[in-house]
Amino acid sequence: MSSTDAVILVGGLGTRLRPLTLSAPKPMLPTAGVPFLTHLISRIRDAGIEHVVLGTSYHAEVFSEHFGDGAALGVELEYVFETEPLGTGGGIRNVADRLRGENAMIFNGDVLSGVDLRALLATHRDTAADVTLYLTKVDDPRAFGCVPTDADGWVIAFCEKDPNPVTDQINAGAYVFRREIVDTIPAGRAVSVERETFPGLLTDGVRIRGHVDSTYWRDLGRPSDFVAGSADLVLGLAPSPAMPGPAGEALVLDGAQVDASAVLRGGTTVGAGCVVGPDAVLDGSVLFDGARIGAGASVSRSALGFGAVVGEQAVLDDAVVGDRARIGARVELRAGARVWPDVVIPDGGVRFSSDL
Repeated sequence: MSSTDAVILVGGLGTRLRPLTLSAPKPMLPTAGVPFLTHLISRIRDAGIEHVVLGTSYHAEVFSEHFGDGAALGVELEYVFETEPLGTGGGIRNVADRLRGENAMIFNGDVLSGVDLRALLATHRDTAADVTLYLTKVDDPRAFGCVPTDADGWVIAFCEKDPNPVTDQINAGAYVFRREIVDTIPAGRAVSVERETFPGLLTDGVRIRGHVDSTYWRDLGRPSDFVAGSADLVLGLAPSPAMPGPAGEALVLDGAQVDASAVLRGGTTVGAGCVVGPDAVLDGSVLFDGARIGAGASVSRSALGFGAVVGEQAVLDDAVVGDRARIGARVELRAGARVWPDVVIPDGGVRFSSDL
């Protein structure tokens, strides 16, 4: 793997995860106790790849301030900044001058996966492919890019978000490029690797291989998937060498205070400095550092930002609460409700299911 560089595309705005991403890029959100990117970089390192390039843009300084040169994770990290949005293909081309090896393994910075990275590269090398795509199968592929392959495993088409998909195989957000192929992507402009690069390469006769893997996979772009992915890591359903504690019903970080009568289950994470009051029930949720849960509150499948406060007997189900927001006693937030940073909802048993 020493002849392979890793490239992680982390320049997106994370708009679907707002308000959580107003203060930090999506790959840096606490996911099972550490930034999501820590899980991904640790898996890359364990696969034997030592050189990692991050393609940054939004809040780029957050990455370098946290990871530095990568030594703490056992890799060499470099950062390449996009002065304007370049898309997935443009982001890959933008890091071309930092690549050293014969292959580049490219990752979307918001996919939680159990794919064997060594096996992915082996497929690429053993078949002498120019590009190899990690593919996975999903029950409903209409919201994804479908990638049919022939009987020998070679990609034959790209069908981006087709309402009538011809296959259940989708682009799973990781690829291996032969180094020379990266240079064929146009430089200095936005390029979609899914809509422009891959179809164009196929038309030009480039050999594109599919590597189908059926292990764990989840796109963390939506709040419900972000919360579920974090819970799956805590439960041990999704693999990561970077977990800060053993698998179980809950992960409680150092400095958190949890009352003995509180119930934590479903892969809940309680961040550092959090306070969970008596008889509170937390189920499959993520509490960022400093969040506070009042007595008797119920929080299910929800994410609470840094310093958020939930009052006594409040009910949160499938909700997102921004940094420092305060939810009053007996308030109910359901069905995808989002509370923006610093918003205060007074006590009173009010029900909400929209942006606040």
